[in-house]
Amino acid sequence: MQLIDLLIFFIYMIIMLGVGFFFMRKNTNQEDYYVGGRSIGSIHIGLSVVATDVGGGFSIGLGGLGFAMGISGSWMLFTGLLGAWMAAVLLIPRVKSDPAFARFFTFPQIIGYLYNSTTAKVAAIICFLGYVGFTSSQLLAGAKLASGTFEVLDLQTALLIMGAIAVIYTVMGGLKAVIYTDTVQWIILMLGLMFIGIPIAYHFVGGWEGIHSTLPAEFFSLSNLSWQDLFNWGITIIPIWFVGMTLYQRIFAARDEKTARKAWFIAGLFEWPIMAFMGVSLGLLSRVAVEQGALEGFSTAMDPEMGLPVLLSQILPAGILGLMMSAYFSAVLSTADSCLMAASGNLTTDLLGRFLKNKSHQTEMRVSQLLTLGIGIVAIFIAWQMTEVLSLMLYSYAFMVSGLLVPVVAGLFFKVRDPDAAISAMVVGGSVTAGLTFLKLSLPLGLDGNLFGLTASLLTFLIVYKLDFTTRKKHTV
Repeated sequence: MQLIDLLIFFIYMIIMLGVGFFFMRKNTNQEDYYVGGRSIGSIHIGLSVVATDVGGGFSIGLGGLGFAMGISGSWMLFTGLLGAWMAAVLLIPRVKSDPAFARFFTFPQIIGYLYNSTTAKVAAIICFLGYVGFTSSQLLAGAKLASGTFEVLDLQTALLIMGAIAVIYTVMGGLKAVIYTDTVQWIILMLGLMFIGIPIAYHFVGGWEGIHSTLPAEFFSLSNLSWQDLFNWGITIIPIWFVGMTLYQRIFAARDEKTARKAWFIAGLFEWPIMAFMGVSLGLLSRVAVEQGALEGFSTAMDPEMGLPVLLSQILPAGILGLMMSAYFSAVLSTADSCLMAASGNLTTDLLGRFLKNKSHQTEMRVSQLLTLGIGIVAIFIAWQMTEVLSLMLYSYAFMVSGLLVPVVAGLFFKVRDPDAAISAMVVGGSVTAGLTFLKLSLPLGLDGNLFGLTASLLTFLIVYKLDFTTRKKHTV
């Protein structure tokens, strides 16, 4: 990498830290820090939502899917479009129409309102653990990108650098810094992919003739996947739009219902087809380059998620590489910062909130920042132990979905308010999915453990609710 590339990258990182410092001076309380003063418009929120959901992890993950299976990998983000639009139609009107939600900062506060404070604490633990894992996946994505691009960096060193930058500016600036930098970061990534990454990679491999003559036909088919692939993506990604803490923070931050719904429709369109096809296309082009022997020292046996950064590092000219790497690091940071804010909000508001009652706004802010810093350090440590970005992301999503989806749907849409049933469903659902994930058992039909966790959660909720209903009926008689 040339000096100009390092200089561009360095300047970009300084700007991100500057944004965090700017909003640190403007934030006055937790209302500003966690929900942006509840006054942000649809464009900023929409771009922040898609930047958070797709971000660096899915960008690197999509590249891996394009490398391994071609354009069929784009279907993963089609489930994101479905989830976003379903939430816009079903969830946002329900949340924004209830005056009680106007004072909330976090998703577990909604669970507490629907059930009780104990239920909220259980939900907060699940959210906290899930988003710490998700933050780790983003830091790992950034480290893979850096180590695959900069020869002088190994994975661990890159992880420390990426983690430090993401954590510091998030600690300083809060949600406003996150949302406004997300907007800039996403625009940088989109322009970088459209006008730099894809055109240069396409020319490098010999255009359509080089691509078509190198790869088999299934790489260009939208049906080069099994129904299990699509089902497993859908059952994990669609429900996250109904339980994701980062998404509720942005619903709370929107000026009104119309603003929030418009933001979610914008986010869905950017997920699929726009980002989905750009991401897998670059992964596919990296596969072509490897098959042609154009990437020295790499073969199809390599980690698919490393194909994209290696391709870019070898084909982009000096100066352009710095811009493109800044674009991809933008995507990584845009998700890492949001997930870090979510985990911090869970810990500060939902689990330790009673200790901060009657404290000054300045004390609340300082405690929030210190806890965000501590969570960031833990996330870096977890990322240090992992190797695959997409798996870590989907594991984190699945854990949250299997624990939280049934109680939130039952409480919000069916008015079933049984705390015992909700807590039991959360514990059983999350535990089943986590257990199946860590044990790495071979499941029937190649289905994801999340399906079994969700099923266990639903059955547990229904059984406990039935038992409680029967008990209440006996006492009434």
